[in-house]
Formats: sequence, C-alpha cells, structure tokens
Amino acid sequence: MNPRAVSLATRPEAAARNGRVRRFYKAYGLTIGSEVALPELEPTAPATPDIEIAVGPIDFPEAASPNATAFRFEQSHQYLSWQAIGTFRISGARRIDVDAAPGIDDPLLAFPLLGPVLALALHQRRLLILHASAVAVGDQSVIFMGDKGAGKSTTAGAMIRAGHLLLTDDVVALDLSNPSRPMILPGFPQLKLAADAADAIRIGQAEVRPQVHPLIEKAQHRLRDGFAGKAVKASRIYVLERGERAAITPLPGAGALPAIIKFSYVTRFGRQALVGDFASTHLSQCAQLAARIGVCRLEVPAGLERIDEAVDLIERDLAAGAQTR
Repeated sequence: MNPRAVSLATRPEAAARNGRVRRFYKAYGLTIGSEVALPELEPTAPATPDIEIAVGPIDFPEAASPNATAFRFEQSHQYLSWQAIGTFRISGARRIDVDAAPGIDDPLLAFPLLGPVLALALHQRRLLILHASAVAVGDQSVIFMGDKGAGKSTTAGAMIRAGHLLLTDDVVALDLSNPSRPMILPGFPQLKLAADAADAIRIGQAEVRPQVHPLIEKAQHRLRDGFAGKAVKASRIYVLERGERAAITPLPGAGALPAIIKFSYVTRFGRQALVGDFASTHLSQCAQLAARIGVCRLEVPAGLERIDEAVDLIERDLAAGAQTR
C-alpha cells in the first residue's frame, strides 16, 4: 500500500491552516480531497487525492469587478468568479482553490464547484465533458443533450423511475482513451429537478435536499438507489426537443458533430477556454465521439404526464440497436 495513503488514513483530517476539515469523496472515477463539505458526493476512505479542493484567498483582480461574473483562462490556471458566491482557481488537473464571498457557506459554494468548476477541472484531465445527463440501461447507456429547459434531467428521472440507473446529471465526463470504446464515468447520485417535474415523476428512492438559495429553481434529489457506480460504454446520444409525439430521428454525420460541439461544456465559455492545444484536442474528441456513437434527435411530447412515452421509445430504440450489433 502507498505509504502516503497509510499516513492519510491514520491522521486526523483537519486542515490546520484554516480550521477546516478535509474530507474525501469519490466522483468520476477519482478521489477528491476537499476542504469544502460536499455531501452530494459519495464519501470514500482517505487516500492520495486525484483532485485537491482547498479554501483560501485567491489573487484575482478581475474578481473585484462590478460585473456579476469574471473568467480568465491561462495555460496553467483557469479562474471563474461570481461576485455573489466567490472565486475559483483551477491549477492544472489536480487542484481547485476556493475563495468564498463574505457570508457564503458550503452548500452554495457547491453549486458552481460541482458544475462548471469541476467540469473544467475534468476537461484539464483530457476528458470530453458534455453539458448533459446520462443513464445506464443494462450494459448500454444514453446521453441526453439539449438546450436549457429541454428536459434532460426530467427525462433522466423518468428513466430512473422505470428502473434504470443514473450515471451523471449536468456534467457528463467521457473517457475516450480507447477510441473504439468511449466510456461514461459515473458522477455522483444526484439529480436536479424542478418542482413540477419532481411531482410528476416522483422518484421514491430520492432524498430531497434543502434549497440553498431562493433563486435556484431546481431542487437537489440525492438518490438512495438507482445510481450506477461503474463506467458504462456510451451507446446513444439524444438531442432533446419538444414535439407532439415521441419520435427518434437519426442525425446525419454532418449534424452529429456540430451537436456534440454545441453541448460540450467548455464551449459555454467560448474559444478563450481552449488554451494551447486544447482546441485541436477538443475538436478531435468531439469528432471521435460523433463517429463512434449514434446521435439522434429525440422529440419528447409536451406535458409531463406523457414523459413515459419517450422512455418506452428509448428502450425500444436501444433494444433494436443491440439486436443489430
């Protein structure tokens, strides 16, 4: 066993320099050591972390700007700052520093930390990150992409109610190290749902966490069951749209690649976020995924009472694809 891991496991996990407790979690196949409490993640035994999250002051002049947000992307550091929440610095692929705004507690810090901040940290690890949700269906999996309000999390929730397993919500991380076998890494057992979607779906095995801010519309549903704890091969990508009836239409090759690029997480920050060779790497990863995985347009019927029509169609589509392999 790694001697450092033994040392970590046997000493008190207190961050003496700032009085914070250092906790250990697992997500996306990684061990995360964090001075920010992240009960959304699954706890794990102390070990040498793949990503370290530390709390302390960050020298970022743009953070003092009167603008609500400020971002800066460099070769070795990325800065994301929200005036009302705090500033985050990503250093390489292994460290995230957090400088909270006055009066901001850990539950609110966790919202950007487990969203865009962690997404960019995973991007630094050369994973392809999509702004999407993913569900395991047996030994297959589906990814739901779409514009805001398209129903990514809602459709994932309906799939979970039907007996399938959540892989990840909001941040989908794909390992493309094996070109012929893109793998979706399991995130953590949480789904964010608006109140009307939660009432319609009613996932029985979920614990609803308290709202951390009145302006955050979706509630956090932490799954007690229904979570896939291991990576699953990516099988199908659906781009969600509203329609009169549930329907699946394959996208031609010329449409698949632009869709994946559009909904990749890093493109939310524009070209500035693709520093150095990341632009060419990112394009190559998107093209590789488009070539390997079927990308379809999925029309989801309007009205939450009809969401199971989309679930049934997805199950039939996957079953038909499995029979032709």
